[in-house]
Amino acid sequence: MYPKINLHIQFYTNFAAMDTKPSSTPTKGGWITFPFLIATMAGLTLAAAGWSTNIIMYLINEFNIKSIDAAQIANIVNGCTTLLPILGAVLADSFFGSFTIILVSSLISLAGILLLTLTATLDPLKPAPCKNGSDLCLGPSKSQLAILYMSVALSSIGPAGTRFTLATMGADQFDNPKDQGFFFNWHFFTLYAGILVSVVGIIYVEDNMSWGLGYGLCVATNLIGLVIFAVGRIKYRLLKPQASPFTRMTCVVVAAFRKRKLFLSLKSADYCQEPYAEGTKLVGTTPTNSLKFLNHAALITSQGDTTTDNISIKKPWDLCTIQQVEDLKTLIKISPLWSTGVMMSTPLAIQMSLIVLQALAMDRHLGPTPTPTTFQISAGTMIVFAMLSTSIFIVLIDRFLLPTYQKLTNTSLTPLQRIGVGHVLNASGMAISALVESKRLAMARSHDLKGNSVVPMSVFWMVPQLVVIGAGEAFHLPGHVSLYYQEFPKSMKSTAAAMVALFIGVAFYLGTAVVDLVRKTTGWLPDGINDGRMDNLYWVLTGIGLTNFGYYLVCSWMYEYQNVEKMELDDSSNAPC
Repeated sequence: MYPKINLHIQFYTNFAAMDTKPSSTPTKGGWITFPFLIATMAGLTLAAAGWSTNIIMYLINEFNIKSIDAAQIANIVNGCTTLLPILGAVLADSFFGSFTIILVSSLISLAGILLLTLTATLDPLKPAPCKNGSDLCLGPSKSQLAILYMSVALSSIGPAGTRFTLATMGADQFDNPKDQGFFFNWHFFTLYAGILVSVVGIIYVEDNMSWGLGYGLCVATNLIGLVIFAVGRIKYRLLKPQASPFTRMTCVVVAAFRKRKLFLSLKSADYCQEPYAEGTKLVGTTPTNSLKFLNHAALITSQGDTTTDNISIKKPWDLCTIQQVEDLKTLIKISPLWSTGVMMSTPLAIQMSLIVLQALAMDRHLGPTPTPTTFQISAGTMIVFAMLSTSIFIVLIDRFLLPTYQKLTNTSLTPLQRIGVGHVLNASGMAISALVESKRLAMARSHDLKGNSVVPMSVFWMVPQLVVIGAGEAFHLPGHVSLYYQEFPKSMKSTAAAMVALFIGVAFYLGTAVVDLVRKTTGWLPDGINDGRMDNLYWVLTGIGLTNFGYYLVCSWMYEYQNVEKMELDDSSNAPC
């Protein structure tokens, strides 16, 4: 399926050919660090999900903020917590290292959640509660809003600096590619399990007992995660940050453009090699033939381009190393695959916002004969089924599916194959959603129900689609992180892991734009969903998913694993003459 790929290569060996030279002694790292990093992830996830997933209800109930304004604030929070990990990863890769970024961001988020807890417990920090039966509610003052926004902003920094930086730091602790893949799987399992526990446990405390107690639990879990992470400091293998990779990439473009009229050479001596390490001269090579225009950046035009000992480059904006050129080529080659992640996540982002509306118009009581006193589940908790499905399938894939597949075929699933399975499952989930919504609308018409009236159809009809979607995420999310981690330049490992957060964040805003477009151009999404055709929207999303899957097949067929090729070269060099 993939050109120049030997199918006998194991799935996790695609992580090979990475230079992960530790800055500390070789005895550090390994499995001794696993419980520290996983426990840290669990504590910080519980804290972040505990306050962020229920922020709309807090703003409405405690600060008397109108529902639309509360939703806008929540959208900003969701966008920031999704996109800010990119900034945290860049800072970790380029300046401070993973450990410092995780430690500092955890401290800041701890301060933010603590301040948020104070707003829930101290009366002067929030407006007076609305009187029962009265429409007159005093909104928050400017000073109360300032404190609230400050607490939310500080609390959002925690996920930004930890969510994917922790994944990269964990993988850096292992030399064995299979161990790195194992850590990625358990990292995502911990992430989803932590969110699940927060939605079921902490949010229940906030809604039914006390906001102060619920946020206090978030403070406690954040603190526990921070302490565990700091205690494990002496065991971690820490990699030194390098110069900003984005500056290096920009230098390649500028240098190639400046020397665009020069003829390319076939001699390795005419190209700038990677700077010598401790006086050891690297083997001379020439740039690859793909994207040849960029090869101009590494072309030496005069002896004055480098120092007399050839250790450093005098003008980095005029001359770059071959490695810099090849790193930029790698990013360009992988960008089409990354774009398929955006188009796959956009339908999911749209569906997550529509699930609540569907659930509100369905029977949410537990038991076959609902009564006014029968317990009914919250519409917002339906997402739990997708999270639970993802958590379970990650374990099944890691402990059962992958070993069984390997025994039956003598091969292992590659990252691209795992992502492909995720594409198929996500499109299938959209099709199931369309069928369920069609049934719900038919029942609404048969009972002559209008607007948002509750249809006598159990909300648990939505569970199968959420299970399928959750299974899809269990395939494609670890697959994406694995692919980017192995293929990105070694100076951008944290940034590579955060690329998943980037396309999810883009999908979040793109999904909002798509819904607005559909509302303006069709009658599918009126205020009363019983009067619309949400099933048509789901069918359109299914078509988008299938089309995107075809685009993905083309991109994956054309893509060549960079590190696998290096492995093959290394293997051939050891072969007998």
